[in-house]
Formats: sequence, structure tokens, C-alpha cells
Amino acid sequence: MANTYNVTEFIFLGLSPNQDVQRVCFVIFLLLYMATVLGNSLIVLTVLTSRSLGSPMYFFLSYLSFVEICYSSTIVPKLLSDLLTVRKTIPLWGCLAQFFFMHFFAGTEIFLLTVMAYDRYVAICKPLNYTTIMNQQVCMVLVGMAWVGAFLHSLSQILLVFQLPFCGPNVIDHYFCDVLPLLQLACSDTLLIGLLIVANGGTLSVISFVVLLVSYVVILLHLRTRSSEGRRKALSTCGSHITMVMLFFVPCVFIYLRPSTTLPADKMVAVFYTVVTPLLNPVIYSLRNAEVKKAMKRLWTRTMKLGGT
Repeated sequence: MANTYNVTEFIFLGLSPNQDVQRVCFVIFLLLYMATVLGNSLIVLTVLTSRSLGSPMYFFLSYLSFVEICYSSTIVPKLLSDLLTVRKTIPLWGCLAQFFFMHFFAGTEIFLLTVMAYDRYVAICKPLNYTTIMNQQVCMVLVGMAWVGAFLHSLSQILLVFQLPFCGPNVIDHYFCDVLPLLQLACSDTLLIGLLIVANGGTLSVISFVVLLVSYVVILLHLRTRSSEGRRKALSTCGSHITMVMLFFVPCVFIYLRPSTTLPADKMVAVFYTVVTPLLNPVIYSLRNAEVKKAMKRLWTRTMKLGGT
């Protein structure tokens, strides 16, 4: 911990100083958050209870949905409460905890998306060996590695933030604790630490994104030898995953892969990847995947029958 550490709490400026705008945002974000929790919980429950969704793809999808709930819950509940208050404060340790868990769950999502791309590569390019390569033990190991990798990433980030001395200004021009706003409040030269933090998060994002791109380039090249029907079925299973990758990585690159400066659009981009994107996961997978929709209908039918009895 830095020697100069006099700040005990931070004050958020939030999304807007206008009270009417804040009330409208509260209603919209509350509905989005409820839909995020319910939608992703439904996917987890559907995968756990449906025998037809026993493949590794849906195993990883259930973990991704669980991570989306946790990721959104580290930021949105605090945002909702702040939208109803005039003075939006967070204790120092609460700020650091929010920072740690946000990067932990975001890192887990990055690794899970990468694992899901590898799963699609094996399923399409090595179909005869798919069940052997992606057996239950391998799937559990890959998920475990995603959690461990994300923990190490977030731990390294928070250890760097611990080195920042906060001794004066404590007003954060944002609605949650993140790298760039905290760097601006530190009362010392943050160039080196800022570069290390950006390099940490940026390297993780870039490497994972490159691996994802390479995986799908190989898949597309492999599909050239398939029939048109085979290509259609294979691409349909990849379309949802590619959409999620783009929705998650594009905002991350915009925010974290640039010099330590804030832009007017940062808050709006942050709203997209903290509030909207976690909701799009269940929407995209439930609307684009026929097997998931059928399993959800069966789950709903069973639930109604049990409720009727």
C-alpha cells in the first residue's frame, strides 16, 4: 500500500446531474438488470435440466451465463442505488473490491469465449475425435483454467492499483471504479503504473482476440470443403458466439487499449458493456439456437404442469 493514502471514500459524478434523467435511467437500467439476471438464470437452469443440451458447447454457455450475472451484479446494483441519491459515494475498500471483481469476471468471460472458440474448432474441424478431445474432464479443466487465469489477471491489476497514492481529490467522473478514473485521482506520477495496467488488460484482450480470430479463420477455411448444408449448420452454431465476441471485445479495445485519458463517450460505452451486453447473451443464444429454444419450451411445459398439480 502506498504511504500517502488519506482518502477514505470516493464520490461518483454518475451519468448525469439531471435528476429527471437519472430517474428515467433508473427505470430502464432496473428493467435491463432484471432481464439480465432472469435471462441468464434461465439459460443456466435450462442447460442443467435438459438432457439434449449435454454437449460441451452448452456446458460452457451455462458458465458464461453465470459469469454474466456476476459481472453485471458487481456494477449495476450500485449504479441503481446511486441514481436515486444526490451524493453518490463508495468507501475506498468498496471501490477496490468493485474494481477487482469487475476485472475478475470480465477476465473469466474473455477466457470462456476463447475456450468456446476452441470447442467450435474441434467440433467442426475434428468431428470424429470431438467427444474424445472435449471430454468432461477436459471441459472442467478448461473452465478451471479460465477462473484461475482471470483471478491472476485481476490480482495483478489490483496490486498495481494498490501502489497508487490517493491523498487529495476523491471525485470520480464515472459511475463505477475503473482504471482510468483512478489513475487520474492519484497524487503522483502514474505513467509507469498506468502503462503496466493498460499493458496487462490490453495484452489479455489482444491475445485472446487474436486466438479467436485465428480459430474462426481456420474454421472458415475448413468449411470450404463442406457441402452448402454442412456450411450452413456449422456457421449457425458459430454465429451466436462470434456476435458475443464482437459485442464484448470492441468496447474493451476502445476503453482499455489507448493512452490513459478519458473521452466524453467513455460513460456511454461503459453502459453498453456493463448493462446491455450481459443481457444480449441470453437473447442471442435463445433466439439463434433452435436446441436452446426447444429445451426452454420443454422446461416451461414441465414447470406449468408442476404448477397445475
